[in-house]
Amino acid sequence: MRFDGTKDYVATDDLKVAVNAAVTLRRPLLVKGEPGTGKTVLAHEVAKAIDAPLIEWNIKSTTKAQQGLYEYDAVARLRDGQLGDERVHDISNYIKKGKLWEAFTSPELPVLLIDEIDKADIEFPNDLLQELDRMQFYVYETKEEIVAKERPIVVITSNNEKELPDAFLRRCFFHYIKFPDRETMQEIIDVHFPDIQKMLVSKAMDIFYEVRDVPGLKKKPSTSELLDWLKLLLHEDMPLEVLTSRDPKKLIPPLHGALLKNEQDVMLFERLAFMSRREGN
Repeated sequence: MRFDGTKDYVATDDLKVAVNAAVTLRRPLLVKGEPGTGKTVLAHEVAKAIDAPLIEWNIKSTTKAQQGLYEYDAVARLRDGQLGDERVHDISNYIKKGKLWEAFTSPELPVLLIDEIDKADIEFPNDLLQELDRMQFYVYETKEEIVAKERPIVVITSNNEKELPDAFLRRCFFHYIKFPDRETMQEIIDVHFPDIQKMLVSKAMDIFYEVRDVPGLKKKPSTSELLDWLKLLLHEDMPLEVLTSRDPKKLIPPLHGALLKNEQDVMLFERLAFMSRREGN
């Protein structure tokens, strides 16, 4: 069972090594990197590559670790008891299985994606330590032990919004997805737009990397935003001359809403364009 990327996902050599090491060790693979660098998609592609079911647990700021195991709906049971519902005699009717429960009892070896773990509170990773380590947990309401048939392949993503506890990090295999260099970006574009004009891609990438290098940019455009921008350029049948002219008085790229995602960055480019006009007079 080896991951070598897929036809839809360009994986660098070091990323392949990280995935295969985590699979061999059966330790959770903790993946960090800029938003839009393909962390979440990686789990989808790993599942596709090894023909495994994918179980997704999308973490929010309100998510608690217990929800990954199970939730007991005592309120619904009380209501049914008041209504005389026969279901009330079987407490398992009020147990909702979480994503870890699903992964532990899956008939096939699954890929479990715990997406954006850093969105939850700081105690969330620590609260999962024992379950991820031992691959089992106890359901007190039904007095049953849930034990993983086989350790699932676990992919955990983080946007680095907050530090994760050391005890949690020790149990993971870590990989940071670096922002793609130009050569890797070309491979990614070729996957998504195999017939695109090479000159258009070359000029678009020139502009894209120039935008990313602008000092003071609040949010640098990501890989996914470059792909969106290229799709728009193709859809609008943008003339190549618009990209090649590079008039310093028009520093903001055409269809810049695909690349610049907040007003501060747009205003930054407008100021740079204004300064270029003044210097040119």
